[in-house]
Amino acid sequence: MRLRLIWAGKTRDARLKALIDEYLKRLSHFARSEVTELKETTGSKAGIDKDSKRISDRLPSGAVTVLLDPEGIQLSSEEMAAQVRGWENNGIKDVVFIVGGPNGVSPELSTNVTQRWSLSRLTLTHEMARVVLVEQLYRAYTIIHGLPYQK
Repeated sequence: MRLRLIWAGKTRDARLKALIDEYLKRLSHFARSEVTELKETTGSKAGIDKDSKRISDRLPSGAVTVLLDPEGIQLSSEEMAAQVRGWENNGIKDVVFIVGGPNGVSPELSTNVTQRWSLSRLTLTHEMARVVLVEQLYRAYTIIHGLPYQK
């Protein structure tokens, strides 16, 4: 299974970028993964629509798509691991995780994804949400494989 992470805007904070890179390196022991950073348009509804179109254009057909959304469901680490295991057991080839820009994504993109997940009820910066997402994916694989990892 391949994990694709698509987000609007670059990770500017070098420390957060280093964390993302570290967890992607760890994750590579379990699954192929790739990050696509798309140009971010700031501001208006037209900007949100443009960003959402860029994201939609990058979605492979037949992929499971998961949008990070404050209104999405919240999973425990164990529940996330079970979801990942289920995708693998069902022969899913691509899972795409989407992190929109600071103003979110268009309603059309939001309604056309497979699932919507919330990482927390807390407000996270988009750069921090990226770190949490990649770390939790790595954690899910350590749970699946019964490997020790910080609790």
